[in-house]
Amino acid sequence: MSVRDLTVLGSASAVPTRSRNHNGYLLRWDGHGVLFDPGEGTQRQMTHAGLSANDVTWICVTHFHGDHCLGVPGIVQRIARDGVAHPVDAAFPASGRAYWERLRYAAAFRDTDVIRERPVSGERMALDTGGAPFSLVARRLSHPVEAYGYRLEEPDGVTMLPHELAARGVQGPLIRRLQKDGQVLTPAGRTVTLDECSVTRPGQKVAFVMDTRLCDGVRELAAGVDMLVIESTFLGEDAALAAEYGHLTAAQAGAVAAEAGVRRLVLTHFSERYPAADEHRFADEASAAFGGDITLVHDLDRIPLPSRRLT
Repeated sequence: MSVRDLTVLGSASAVPTRSRNHNGYLLRWDGHGVLFDPGEGTQRQMTHAGLSANDVTWICVTHFHGDHCLGVPGIVQRIARDGVAHPVDAAFPASGRAYWERLRYAAAFRDTDVIRERPVSGERMALDTGGAPFSLVARRLSHPVEAYGYRLEEPDGVTMLPHELAARGVQGPLIRRLQKDGQVLTPAGRTVTLDECSVTRPGQKVAFVMDTRLCDGVRELAAGVDMLVIESTFLGEDAALAAEYGHLTAAQAGAVAAEAGVRRLVLTHFSERYPAADEHRFADEASAAFGGDITLVHDLDRIPLPSRRLT
C-alpha cells in the first residue's frame, strides 16, 4: 500500500530537552524512506517509532552542526549491522566532506558498501534519484556554515474523466491504451486524444528547510508545496537573535508559507530557551500570517501528507 507521511524522530534545536530529542525526520514515500538530519539518538527514536534501518533509502544532511548530524554514525552502523541490501544514498554539503568522513567512520564496525555518497554543491543541485517516484533538489540556504534545504517532488500525472470517456466511446482496454499512447481509434472510427478525456493531476511536493535566515532559497524550496517542514527556532521577541545565529522565527515561517501557497505548515526545531507552556505561541505567531493547516510537532508524531490536489 502506498504510504506518504513524515515521522518526527526529534524536534529540538541545538540542545535536546526532556521532551524533545535532537533532530530527525523520516519521510516515507511509496516504499522509499528519506531520513533528514539524523541527530543524536535517532537510531533509538526509530525503534520507538516502529521504524527500522531497512526503511531508509536516503540520508539527507542539511549541514554539519551537531544537532543535525551526530546520529549519522549510529544510522550507518545500524544499516551495516542489519544487512540492509538496497542502496542508501547520502546527500550532504560537499564543503563538509571532512565532517561526513569522521561521522561515517566514527568507530570500528564491519562496513557496508550500500551507502552511495551524493555531495551537493552550488546554489542549486538536482540529485539523481534513479527509479524513485520523485525528484530531489538541494538548494543553498543562509546559515553560519554552508547549509542546504531539500525539495522532493512527484511528476504531474493525469486524472481520467469517466464521463468524457463514455461520451467518446472509450472503454475497457482502450482506456489503458489511451493513457499509454496519448490517443486511440474507437470502434466507431473516431480518434480520441488524452487531452479530451483527462485533466492534469499535480504531483505532490514536500520541502524540508532547516537552519537558515530568510533568503531566496527558502522561498524557492517552499513554492507551492503540499507540506513545508520548516525550522521555527525562535519567537518574534527574539527576532534579532534569530538573524544573528541564522535562524527563523515562527512568524517568519508562517509568512513564508503564506507567500508560497503552502498547504500544510509543519513547525519544528524549537529552542530550549522556551518552556513547554509557551509552545502554543509558535503556532499562534505562525497563524497570524498563515491561515492554512499548521502542525506544531512533538517527537514521534506521524504527519500524513495532505490529500492529493485534484487539479
